[in-house]
Amino acid sequence: MRKQTVVIGLISVLGLAMLTAGAAPQTGSTARSSQARSSGSLLNPSSLKLQAPAVFDVKFVTTKGDFVIEVTRAWSPRGADRFYNLVKYHFFDSASFFRVVPGFVVQFGISARPEVTRAWKNTNIPDDPVMQTNSRGTITFATAGPNTRTTQLFINLGENSALDAQGFSPFGKVISGMEIVDSLYGEYGDGPPGGHGPDQDLIESQGKPYLDRVFPQLDSIKATVIVLPAPAAPPKAATSK
Repeated sequence: MRKQTVVIGLISVLGLAMLTAGAAPQTGSTARSSQARSSGSLLNPSSLKLQAPAVFDVKFVTTKGDFVIEVTRAWSPRGADRFYNLVKYHFFDSASFFRVVPGFVVQFGISARPEVTRAWKNTNIPDDPVMQTNSRGTITFATAGPNTRTTQLFINLGENSALDAQGFSPFGKVISGMEIVDSLYGEYGDGPPGGHGPDQDLIESQGKPYLDRVFPQLDSIKATVIVLPAPAAPPKAATSK
């Protein structure tokens, strides 16, 4: 799978790479997707095509602590739909935050399971217009060029408005736990060829065992939970005095 490139000024930062997708919605204020698994499969991306709610939260339970992302579908509809489906079908469970560049981004979205990565290899979605800037705390799909978003994402650790003109379209923002995101382990450095951190090709082919063996201190995602807005309370009946 192609690695992705993020260019800032004249500096090319390699590694915002391989993406993939999956999905199915739920009802209720809190939704894990045990029951959603019955109607689709991560190994069959075409079965995961739910439309995301207009606004929803995703709680990330990680080895470092919890953080919450609020997604606004209008910001980037195709990106929000893809993310919603991936979360619903637990694509990110056990996946590692394999690339942490302080002051820039934290990247994730390669499955812990190579067979899932293979299934999503060519599931590109068209680009969305950039409606929001890549400010600190926003979440955006990584790309390998125009119309190549699949499953990899990054959370902006800094003010990265230079990415806007390159087509990186944020679809949500961290609304609690940004200190957890900031603390994710990043001492291994960037991946090849710019550094000696995790190799995306090896993550894709070997999965989580490769990272656990060679980069054991990386933080990872234990689970993701979708939280839908509580329904509006019905109006109170009028009472006469």
